[in-house]
Amino acid sequence: MIKEGELLWTPRKDFARDSNLSSYMEWLQRERGQAFADYDALWRWSVSDIEGFWASIWAYFEVQSTTPYQRVIDRRSMPGAKWFEGSQVNYAEHLLRREAQAGPDEVVFHHMTETRPLARMTWHELGRRVRILATQLRAMGIKPGDRVVSYMPNVPETAIAMIAATAIGAIWSSAAPEFGVKTVIERFAQIEPKLLFAADGYSFGGKIFRREAEVRRIASELPTLEKIVWLPYMDPGYTVPDLPNVVAWSKLFEHPDVPREQFSYERVAHDHPLWVVFSSGTTGLPKAIVHSHVGVLLEHLKLMHFHLGLRPGSTMFFYSTTGWMMWNLLLAALHTGSSVVLYDGNPAYPSNDFLWKLAADTGTTCFGASPTFIQMMEKAGLVPRERYDLSRLESMLVAGAPSTPETFAWCYRCVKSDLWVTSQSGGTEICSGFVGAAPLLPVYAGEIQTRMLGMDVHAWSDDGKELIDEVGELVVTSPFPSMPIYFWKDSNGKRYHDAYFDVFPGVWRHGDFIKINGRGGCYIYGRSDSTLNRFGVRIGTAEIYRAVEQVDEVADSLVVCCELPGGQFFMPLYVKLKPGYKLDDALCKRINAKLREDCSPRHVPDRIYAVAAVPYTLTGKKMEVPVRKILMGWPLEKAASRDAMMNPDAIDYFVRFAQESIDYQWRRVEPKAAQA
Repeated sequence: MIKEGELLWTPRKDFARDSNLSSYMEWLQRERGQAFADYDALWRWSVSDIEGFWASIWAYFEVQSTTPYQRVIDRRSMPGAKWFEGSQVNYAEHLLRREAQAGPDEVVFHHMTETRPLARMTWHELGRRVRILATQLRAMGIKPGDRVVSYMPNVPETAIAMIAATAIGAIWSSAAPEFGVKTVIERFAQIEPKLLFAADGYSFGGKIFRREAEVRRIASELPTLEKIVWLPYMDPGYTVPDLPNVVAWSKLFEHPDVPREQFSYERVAHDHPLWVVFSSGTTGLPKAIVHSHVGVLLEHLKLMHFHLGLRPGSTMFFYSTTGWMMWNLLLAALHTGSSVVLYDGNPAYPSNDFLWKLAADTGTTCFGASPTFIQMMEKAGLVPRERYDLSRLESMLVAGAPSTPETFAWCYRCVKSDLWVTSQSGGTEICSGFVGAAPLLPVYAGEIQTRMLGMDVHAWSDDGKELIDEVGELVVTSPFPSMPIYFWKDSNGKRYHDAYFDVFPGVWRHGDFIKINGRGGCYIYGRSDSTLNRFGVRIGTAEIYRAVEQVDEVADSLVVCCELPGGQFFMPLYVKLKPGYKLDDALCKRINAKLREDCSPRHVPDRIYAVAAVPYTLTGKKMEVPVRKILMGWPLEKAASRDAMMNPDAIDYFVRFAQESIDYQWRRVEPKAAQA
């Protein structure tokens, strides 16, 4: 049995020496007179001299700006710090910088879906298509600041649309096609889009899901929509439907090429929005989080080069849908000149080793997966190294949930012995990671290698004291560029402040439990707030309540998600029924169908239980965090105070639930007295 913290891998001397991070450290010594003995010294400098560090990132990567910036940061306080004022940059321009140096056959996308065979796209073809589409978007009246949204699968067309929209200064936002109509409208209606890219459907597990009816309903609820670009993905020969102001995707490319030297990127100010991503809160509508071009650009240049080690000749794959921040990060690999693998479909279809075959066929060098995916491989007895040529594979990115020592051990035992296995953790809110990998450091079982450069991350106790080798709240005590610039329609900044700064004033509290050991290694132990983290996708409880409580029989509800040993999850839903109703299989099926239709399959709980009452605080808030703590084994006196409850007796059910199912979190044994 492998132990947490056991040494599993040490980087070869040439691996560390030839890394992008080592090249950067050599540059710092040569150009700036800054010498650092090791990674820890470099990190400490990066979070103490944040002006010097981020200025070095700008210079090292030769960021293209029409005008010089006036200062790196206007003040070292949060929220509200302004980065690189005076600069004028464009994120998409930097994504496509490799095109100018790429050979005519150099691949940027390896792409495949359940209905499309594996194919490749070159850098030159990508650049050509982006320029044509961007020019046509301008011709349709799309201006800087207009919102352009997408309801499309993970295919090259979606990537082209995103790059083209951001190239002209439009603000991008994306929803995956498996999202239900209500979930999409709740997001897009907030930002009042002018143009929608939509596909006719998608395939998952060999089953076709048509989406024309959903697109019609979405479009009807977006009064600001002026244009729909229709992609006949499932039926390539199908004409466009009779939607208002609709144009076929192919029609936009019936125009002459736009030479690279004749195309003008819209370089925008330091605080111009790049995209809106949605991280659902626990109350109200999903939070519409706005990032800037300059902030995300600087962060992604650092992340992709130094913490993932990508470069021209690399190939990155991470299984993701277009509704998850990881899709944005996958495309961010283009900043390094790396190619990426785009796949849309079931990761275990037609066989559970499919993604490993895809990795071999594409020559993947960085393979991304969730701990849950790896556990599925282990249970199936798969040994990928025995089936496929993974000689090009250099690293594995394990993300989306806390990893276990066994997860790491499987990678070394069954994939490759000389492998940089990295676990990373961050969030949609920053479109990056707080803690992650460094190629100069060894890998220990279950341990995230380090805190990332420029991320002043610490573990704090409830009273704000720093903890070492103890679990505490993940906090960030200094500003960083990829912080949200604001939430959409949050004019006074209250939602933004309440999301991250209401516990420790002036300090970012992320809502994760973290432990940092004496050598700087990190362990994430799941959420410390009520946001649901299921298989790496964060879900707001409010989304579930809005759907569930529309079911006639349901009077009230409460949902939590518990991270379990081995990277598993248990997400129970508790419902209080109206008088005269009983929770039976038929009602459970209707509740699940409602969640699947209005939200997504990820919103469907593992189990539904009937309760007599939902516990509330005296201020009228559902007690999601205390209930989750109780289910995770906390004693009631540490999880909640009866004196602070509106209905103290309601909590007793959950105490019994945890006691009578004391081993459910280890073996998924259902509690006898709690089953519906």
